[in-house]
Amino acid sequence: MFEELHRKMNHFWNDDRTLAQTDPEYIALFSRFAYDEVVREPEANDPKLGEADRCLAIIAAIIGAQGMDAFEMMLPVAYRTGVTSVQLKEVIYQATPYAGFAHALPYLRKLNDFLNAENVAMPLPGQDTVPDDGRMAAGQRIEMRLFGDVMRDFPHKGPEDTRHINAWLTDDCFGGYYTRGGLTLAQREMVTFCLLIGQGGCEAQERAHIRANLRLGNDEHFLIAVVSQCLPYIGYPRALNAIACIRTVLGEHDAEPDYETGAEPGGGASARRDGE
Repeated sequence: MFEELHRKMNHFWNDDRTLAQTDPEYIALFSRFAYDEVVREPEANDPKLGEADRCLAIIAAIIGAQGMDAFEMMLPVAYRTGVTSVQLKEVIYQATPYAGFAHALPYLRKLNDFLNAENVAMPLPGQDTVPDDGRMAAGQRIEMRLFGDVMRDFPHKGPEDTRHINAWLTDDCFGGYYTRGGLTLAQREMVTFCLLIGQGGCEAQERAHIRANLRLGNDEHFLIAVVSQCLPYIGYPRALNAIACIRTVLGEHDAEPDYETGAEPGGGASARRDGE
């Protein structure tokens, strides 16, 4: 498994004559770490994180970090590892409520170019599972499953001038996107977590979705493995911040300042109200 991933990535680098000629040391340094050391590290892996899910996590983190070149690099690797056309589409669809249409659209266009080159007939089979008039109720059910009873009647809670945004979250984000097929709910939550850690600055939302992942069985070791696999693409600060969020949610926050992550004693930013 590890040798195959390393072989695929070396094949990509060898095809990119510009980088192969201008930056051979850079290619060697990065590929040795990302496609050898990271995938071989036992603590950076989890039996539940198979090759396809590993690719889904990395692609989501890359989209969150707005790394189009890296996204283009990973597409053929993911496709040949077993990630389906529908799954690739669904990662980008899921990115829309979390990264915004302006950020998701270029990735959708790039994926369509890739699928056209692979002679995939489009549009792909539809993945809608609920009618428009059923999205609000479906969204409320999913919110409660992911975040608990605190989300009951969420569209009608909070300050009056922002309740419409609560309603949009329930109807559009959870009722419109989370109810789609193509990915399991656990995969979709993993993808959401990776979109957030790739963006950075979303620690409150990261903590909320860490809790949701835990509810779905994506446990601590799994989430740390996911962050570890994404680290080469999003950098150490965002990866370490994500791990700090995992520790905070699990009640393991350090008593002393963490000079690597910038976390303050007692939680610092975690004292803010977590959001979805």
